[in-house]
Amino acid sequence: MEKEGVGENEKQPVCGEQALDLLNCVTHSPYDQDKCLRLLQSLRDCVLNKKVKKFSLADQEQREANPTDKKA
Repeated sequence: MEKEGVGENEKQPVCGEQALDLLNCVTHSPYDQDKCLRLLQSLRDCVLNKKVKKFSLADQEQREANPTDKKA
């Protein structure tokens, strides 16, 4: 069974903390490239260890589950 971005029996997504840390790092000013690279490596290690195949956002999952396009 492929693991996606949500852990079984967990409230937080698998590697969610690492992903959020990396996203927040790139928003900081001044930009600390060395820190962000360390966080990127941490996320990569987590993804490999947990065998994550795909990340998705909560609203993206809802749109894929309910493809109701309201175009007129």
